[in-house]
Amino acid sequence: MSHQARRRRLRHNRSGVSRMLFVGFGALAATFVVGTAGVVIYVFAVAASAPKLSSLRPVVGGSPSVVLAADGTRLGFIQSDALRSPVSWSEIPRTLANATVAIEDQRFYHNDGIDLTGILRSAINDVVHGQTLQGASTITMQLVRNLYLGNDLRTLKQKITEAKLALEYNKAHTKRSILTSYLNTIPYGTLGGQTALGVQAASRMFFDEPVSHIDLPQAALLAGLPQAPSEYNPFLDPAAARQRRNEVLEKMAQLHYIGAAEAAQAKAAPLEIRRGYYYSQRRESFFFEYVRQQLTRRYGARTVEQGGLTVYTTINLHMQALARKAIANVLNEPGDPASAVVTLDPHSGDIEAMAESQRYGESQYNLAAQGHRQAGSTFKAIDLAEALSRGVDPNSTYYVSHTLSPGWLPAYPEYEVKTFENTSLNRSMNLVDATLQSDNTVYAQLAADLGEPTITQMAHAMGVEAELHSYPSEALGGLTVGVSPLEMAVVYSTLANGGFRDKPIAITKVVFPDGHTDTSWSRPHRVRVLSEAVTAEETKILEDNVHSGTAVRSAISCPTAAKTGTTSNLVDAWLDGYTPNFSTVVWMGYPNKNVPMTDVHGEPQQGGYLPAEIWHAYMEPVLAGNCVPFAPSKEAIKYRPFNGKYSSTGSATANSTAPAVTGTAPGFATGAPVAPPEEAPPPAHHHGGGASPTPGAGPPTGGGSTPPSTPGAAPPGSTPQSSPGATPPSTPGSPPPQQPSTTPPAASPPPASPPPTPGGNPAPGAGGAPPH
Repeated sequence: MSHQARRRRLRHNRSGVSRMLFVGFGALAATFVVGTAGVVIYVFAVAASAPKLSSLRPVVGGSPSVVLAADGTRLGFIQSDALRSPVSWSEIPRTLANATVAIEDQRFYHNDGIDLTGILRSAINDVVHGQTLQGASTITMQLVRNLYLGNDLRTLKQKITEAKLALEYNKAHTKRSILTSYLNTIPYGTLGGQTALGVQAASRMFFDEPVSHIDLPQAALLAGLPQAPSEYNPFLDPAAARQRRNEVLEKMAQLHYIGAAEAAQAKAAPLEIRRGYYYSQRRESFFFEYVRQQLTRRYGARTVEQGGLTVYTTINLHMQALARKAIANVLNEPGDPASAVVTLDPHSGDIEAMAESQRYGESQYNLAAQGHRQAGSTFKAIDLAEALSRGVDPNSTYYVSHTLSPGWLPAYPEYEVKTFENTSLNRSMNLVDATLQSDNTVYAQLAADLGEPTITQMAHAMGVEAELHSYPSEALGGLTVGVSPLEMAVVYSTLANGGFRDKPIAITKVVFPDGHTDTSWSRPHRVRVLSEAVTAEETKILEDNVHSGTAVRSAISCPTAAKTGTTSNLVDAWLDGYTPNFSTVVWMGYPNKNVPMTDVHGEPQQGGYLPAEIWHAYMEPVLAGNCVPFAPSKEAIKYRPFNGKYSSTGSATANSTAPAVTGTAPGFATGAPVAPPEEAPPPAHHHGGGASPTPGAGPPTGGGSTPPSTPGAAPPGSTPQSSPGATPPSTPGSPPPQQPSTTPPAASPPPASPPPTPGGNPAPGAGGAPPH
């Protein structure tokens, strides 16, 4: 081939290649144009279908609710999976704001809410490599995602939606407002199952201090977390966290937020992390949990945990401390029983103290509010209230104290009731002395005469919420389910305030984040169930019980009224008492098991022993000498003749024209518990103060001694005398009550208690042993 021919072929080939390249580039250009047009059409279609910002509501996780004591002291936060405490712009360090802008959206102050370059770069990455979109979101886009979308799908469609919303949001808010909202809502990591939303929660979690106190290295660490909170968590991977922090510092220096030397110094600093427990710390955990349960029942768990509620409560931290101190000082030996104390304000029902010896970490069981235990003879205050409300004169109504052998109550042929440690007094006494002696046999006969169903009605009226069955032994505190100290505090509060049953109040008000306040919590719920005359008369008797009855160890320098209670085999012991301004109940025993307190501090325990000493040790400093006497009744009590089947006298008060109160012995339900021995008045000791027994008196002689005669009590075989100032048992010339003509059979030991259910109660339907 000639040289000329070769040149013609070469030119032909080159022109072919050129044409191919031209066609190829043309095709690519056309494809690009078509593709771009398609992308543009797609973007506009997605944007058009996206919702308007005004139609959306924020879905960001709320703040944990905080619970405050009566004086405003924080008791703690209600636990939630999400932790958030919004702060203002003034509380956010400028270093943190600058670090966030530098690493998340360096053009934040100049863009209109979106970064088109970033979105295009991410879109190409998504098309070419099939990866999820990375780095395309501005701070504003992240904010609207957290506030309104609640997810991070990282798809082109979501990015377009975010961009559209961000444009709208940016127009309606300032940059400072946008950045403040962002820093208060973005997730910073999870520890212990709880996620920190916002810089305040994150600072509390990672540094154990408020965000306003953090320094530059800590601010850089926080700013680097939102991109990958788990990967950069300093507690899980300190090396990765340090590397990310230093990356933020370098970016800050590059953008001139800090100098190179400052960045170098910060990069050399340690992580400065310290695990914080700000949101999990609690005070008064048992009361706190009681409050949480009440809130949840009304508002629901989600609102309580994430609704940002501010909950104001009634608890008095000073009284709480005094209660725990009293328990610790009295029950101060290894193996001692547990104790719970509840104090109510009788004028409002406010729970001022709810303390116990157990630690919340050892047991989450609230003995004060949930512990259903046998009430013992503290229930006799209910019997006495029923008798007084029926017009029964406690001074002139007599019963013979003696062992009630099986068969005495026909409907319960096996029901046996004995006096203290099986001792038969075999003498007549009026109801005043029977109360001071805490005589089971007298009160069992009184309950039979009144009718147990009426005792049940009175118990519920005065504040007992537990299920009752009108068994004979319930009048003596032998209950199937048991009662809580809180319930008994309500019962004695009813006596303290003149006959009104108050619903216990733990919460005074709840304030919602929008400022709305629910004050219905503190609205009193009062129901009059006793007359002022009845409560005044019973208070006189229970005052006497403090001076010379079973509650002498509880006496303080101010007027008080109280009743003791001790259950079968010394398993539970109580001191329930009140002043005009406080109703306080002390319970002592072993939680979740029936352990007889036969040797605690060297003596068998009854309500008048260590529980009374706890009551004294607590209430003396509570009152601190600010004594208030019980007010006299504005109305006189009216008595009617009482013809009880089991009473030893049916005499009426002089000049009474009211119809007689007829005693009844109704047919009760089956399965009644069996009565145990009663308490004896304890010897006086461990006291000081004007109304207290003589300080330094010796210890009690033991649970087995016969109770000493109370002033005014009738000795065996003699004419019964009323207590000082009482109406005589009969009109002049009437014969004395007859004593039993035969000696009761020898006493036998009381039956053992049935196996306990959780909380130490008799098994339902087993007929647990009643009290002392």
